[in-house]
Amino acid sequence: MRDQLDIDHLVYHSVSGAGQQYGILTYSEDWVQHYIDEGYARIDPVVQGCLRRFRPTDWKELDWSGRQARGFLGEAMAAGVGNQGFSVPIRGPGGQFALFTISSRTHDAQWDKFVNGASNEVLLAAHFLNQKAQEIVQGDQPAGEQPLSAREIDVLTLLALGMNRAQAADSLEISEHTLRSYVESARVKLGAINTTHAVARAVSGGLVLL
Repeated sequence: MRDQLDIDHLVYHSVSGAGQQYGILTYSEDWVQHYIDEGYARIDPVVQGCLRRFRPTDWKELDWSGRQARGFLGEAMAAGVGNQGFSVPIRGPGGQFALFTISSRTHDAQWDKFVNGASNEVLLAAHFLNQKAQEIVQGDQPAGEQPLSAREIDVLTLLALGMNRAQAADSLEISEHTLRSYVESARVKLGAINTTHAVARAVSGGLVLL
């Protein structure tokens, strides 16, 4: 995935509500061990900043002004981490928190162009990887969870693309009443509070690809 995106590094790191940690990454083993030994998660602006955020974050938005943060950044860059980065915070069931990060050594203009063009792909990759990691750790599917049907996915996809219910029903050649039934069924399966929430969960979970 790192090579496909043409970046320097990619990191996925998850912490369960019980404190269990696991991850996969492309940093050097020496840097990873040094990071752990020094307890850098306590001062890393990426980790600390994303713990308080819910949306994808470019590293330039974070606070690097402190002496410890600047020292940490210098060490990270010397280890080849890169001066540019983009991180996606992910929150899962049972208090799980994960962070999906890409980084590169490049100038601002080139990085901004890359992020603008690839942010959706990175977001979907982050949630897909998290979903697969959860399946490995917890089993394929929690008891009682039901997959969305093909038609439910079709309906949510059209709504995610900005269609209203009438337009989506017309596109699928079904009645609005039937469409509402699919929306409600998908909402219940996704544990969403309304249609907008259901669409957001479907997109973030990689069930709907835009």
